[in-house]
Amino acid sequence: MGEKTQRNLYEAFVGEAKAHRRLLAFARKAEEEGYPDVARLFRAVAYAEGIHADMALRLMGEAVVRSTEENLQSSFERERFASGIAYPRFIQEAEEEGDRRAALVFSRARDVEEAHAALYKRAISCMLREEPCTYYVCDVCGYVAEGEPPDECPVCGAKRERFVRIE
Repeated sequence: MGEKTQRNLYEAFVGEAKAHRRLLAFARKAEEEGYPDVARLFRAVAYAEGIHADMALRLMGEAVVRSTEENLQSSFERERFASGIAYPRFIQEAEEEGDRRAALVFSRARDVEEAHAALYKRAISCMLREEPCTYYVCDVCGYVAEGEPPDECPVCGAKRERFVRIE
């Protein structure tokens, strides 16, 4: 694959992934405002944009799916990279540029990525023991709690009510 095509696939993936998430946010707002038909349209187009992102990801070789145990190990390693290398650099550069809001977003994401890595490690042992797991996600910062949600998010301080059970 040519260099330009690789770059274009990456740009396509980023654009499609951003559109997917943006449209899901638009759908939530439409639901809140009492427009269920518009919300459905946003979700339908978001689904389509997700398909486009998946296709680009596969062509880039990033969507290689292996055994569940291998996928958990790969996910663990990616989270460790994000929390240990990528986000610390993002935080430092945001602080150097005086952008406190971005530094806070990056700091929270780093902390959540560390927790994700631990969850992946525990999931491997739960999978091998065939134990069921229940997860709750803080809808403010993305922290994932296993078992029961905490009274307060350890990353952003959000109350227990802000945790969503993942089915």
